[in-house]
Amino acid sequence: MELDLDKEQLPSTQTKVNENTPDYINQQIERETEASVNYYKRQGENEIRQRIEELEHEWDTERVLEVNMASIALASSLLALGSNKKWAYLSGAVSVFMIQHAVQGWCPPLSIFRRMGIRTLDEINREKKALENLLNKPE
Repeated sequence: MELDLDKEQLPSTQTKVNENTPDYINQQIERETEASVNYYKRQGENEIRQRIEELEHEWDTERVLEVNMASIALASSLLALGSNKKWAYLSGAVSVFMIQHAVQGWCPPLSIFRRMGIRTLDEINREKKALENLLNKPE
């Protein structure tokens, strides 16, 4: 059995999450980012630098998904070893979700994370770049 992963059929790694998120959620995240940048336009250099530092540590969708899925897989594997082998099915399901996300750019938990306002790395970097531009703006 050969797995055909034609590069043209795979979503772009830069846009796969946004393409698989409802428009109203993407728009809400965009509005919140714009509001943040507009807020920092009226703040001093120290506040802007502090916000950039916060953005450096903000968890993006990939990290949140990876940590949550790995935690579920680990816990269900340990439960399968220790109490009931049926827990192994959950570990398998998590693996399927991760493969689905890697190939298609979507998996069921991602919808929950996006509704919680968790941003992609690209979205975080756009805010960071806008704030850096504020710092470099001639007075």
